[in-house]
Amino acid sequence: MTADVADPSDRTESVVPRQSHAKPGPEAAEPVGPAPEQAGSSPEPVDPAPPEPAVAEAKPAVAEAQPAVAEAQPAVAEAQPAVAETTAAQPTAAQPTAVESTAVEPAGAEPAVEKRPADLGEADALVQTPPAEALSGIERLTAALSRLRETIGSTAYPLVMPSSEEAQRVGTALVTQLDDYLLPRLARLDAPLLVVVGGSTGAGKSTLVNSLVRTPVSMAGVLRPTTRSPVLVSNPADLPWFQQGQLLPGLVRTREPSNDATALQIVSAPALGAGLAFLDAPDIDSVVDRNRKLAAQLLAAADLWLFVTTAARYADAVPWELLTTARLRGTVIALVLDRVPAEAAAEIATHLQDMLNVRELGAAPLFVLPETRLDGQGLIGEDVIAPLHDWFGRLAADSSARAAVVRQTLDGALLSLGPAVTGLADAADEQARAAKALGDRVTAAYRTGRQTMADGLRDGRLLRGEVLARWQEFVGTGEFLKTLESKVGQLRDRFVSALTGRPMPGRNLQVALESQLVTLLRAIAADAAEQAYAGWQAHPAGAALLEPELQRPAADLPQRADRLVRDWQQWVLGLVREEGAGKRVVARGAAYAVNGAGLAVMIAVFTSTAFIPTGLEVAAGAGSAVAAQKVLEAIFGDQAIRTLATQAREDLLLRVGKLLDEEAARFTDRLAAVGLDEQPGARLRQAAADVETARTELALTGSAT
Repeated sequence: MTADVADPSDRTESVVPRQSHAKPGPEAAEPVGPAPEQAGSSPEPVDPAPPEPAVAEAKPAVAEAQPAVAEAQPAVAEAQPAVAETTAAQPTAAQPTAVESTAVEPAGAEPAVEKRPADLGEADALVQTPPAEALSGIERLTAALSRLRETIGSTAYPLVMPSSEEAQRVGTALVTQLDDYLLPRLARLDAPLLVVVGGSTGAGKSTLVNSLVRTPVSMAGVLRPTTRSPVLVSNPADLPWFQQGQLLPGLVRTREPSNDATALQIVSAPALGAGLAFLDAPDIDSVVDRNRKLAAQLLAAADLWLFVTTAARYADAVPWELLTTARLRGTVIALVLDRVPAEAAAEIATHLQDMLNVRELGAAPLFVLPETRLDGQGLIGEDVIAPLHDWFGRLAADSSARAAVVRQTLDGALLSLGPAVTGLADAADEQARAAKALGDRVTAAYRTGRQTMADGLRDGRLLRGEVLARWQEFVGTGEFLKTLESKVGQLRDRFVSALTGRPMPGRNLQVALESQLVTLLRAIAADAAEQAYAGWQAHPAGAALLEPELQRPAADLPQRADRLVRDWQQWVLGLVREEGAGKRVVARGAAYAVNGAGLAVMIAVFTSTAFIPTGLEVAAGAGSAVAAQKVLEAIFGDQAIRTLATQAREDLLLRVGKLLDEEAARFTDRLAAVGLDEQPGARLRQAAADVETARTELALTGSAT
């Protein structure tokens, strides 16, 4: 979509373009510029408004940068300025015009020079108080922006995903833009207009700023990269606004030149008209990353971006990326093509204009400055700089034009928040999905472990080997029945055990049961850890969270497994003791009989029939097993013994489940430690929607779009 073009037949001033629903890149971006106004009292053709942003995403890098030191311009004696026409309907820069907003009613006959109070506090008293509904609209928008800023600031992207790094960068850039520009500018729409002068290395930005204010205020040089702090130049009447630090609050104000990239040098220039200030920004293509980031930060805080390039650098890629983003944001820009050889001025200007047209920037004012000799102070001659100087002079003198520029840029920046925050919300949702996927992989691994244990208790695998041999020994030799007979058997066995050094009857079986269970538990835990580790390793977010020790069970697992089995065995014996408290046989055998019955219950847990195993696995002791079964049923009752076995199995599975949960927590605790919020994407989208609603209601540019 393109902006409305003023009709030259009935308009004498250009109109600042409406903001479109363009989808800007997530990066803080730079401005799109006001069209110059035709000088003189008679009606003249007017400029077309800069085109509306297209629906696109531009992702310029957020750069930190140091101010550029402009090179001295080549000398060409008595060269005259050549000003390129930007469009057929746009007057040349040699005949600058003021800019009028569709949202700002012209004030009729403007004085040539606006009278401003020496202190902005007095200016507040002179500004007409807006109606109550306008105040409430600004308040609602400010509150919505504050909530959005808090939501963006509290949303993290800790998991390593394709979108996480970009989301972190964009989120930081948006918070910075809200703090540096949107909130302070919305609080003071009448504050002086800030023109950020940006461009490529060696484009002559500092020389241009010095020439516009007719005094060396920003040091120019030939060394690259520069390391000094950015320089802000304003009329003395406007110094209080820039010194109090509401705009760009992260930069420390200073009156002296500094090499600190976090400092902002404030310089007073009486020759510069009140209501407008220049900020000499670092190189946007500096080799120093910090310099590029600072440059982008300053450009995002501009009411108007004055882009400076040269005949040798105007086609470089980096500036065009930022210019495109500026267009998408609807920021006001103007361009200076510097140091153009006189014989090539027309050809180069035409080519640059074609490039601007292709990128829908054709309505931006373009000023062409020829190669020229600098004077003794390193300034461009007044006759050469006059078109640009006069254009800014008219802008400074026209409060309506300044207000239009401010509102256009502010509205464009606000509109660009929606698509950028949507990108953040998508990245936040991706984080939530990744966290769930990682959690599911751990859950699946340890759920398999639980199932393996349950299967092992059903399919009789635990009755093989040592356990089966000890069970056959225990049952087949009649020791099981003896343990239930009387205290005589208990006393006899204790005496024999003491003489021979052999374990008491049933002790071998108890040890074998314990060993078999611990072995199974350790194998299950090892398999689950390996499966969970492999699942995370195959996921980009999981791989970044892994440590080598997670590939194996915890170092203390063997001790915890031993303790689990022993505790379970004691619990089973207690269960048998409680169930047989009223049984005379058990009472006579006391603990000895309880041990025998308890071992039988433990064996029952290991079978699918919920009782003592029969069939091929226990064929050697089948007769004794059946006899033992009959004895237990006679003592406890058939249903009671089955209930005991079921309770014992369920308790063992519960204990194993808790042990595996502790092992799984080694993974899930790492996931929880990253601190992901619940539904961060929904919160971001809602906060952005609230801002858009408040922006539309306020209609800064007189339009709801």
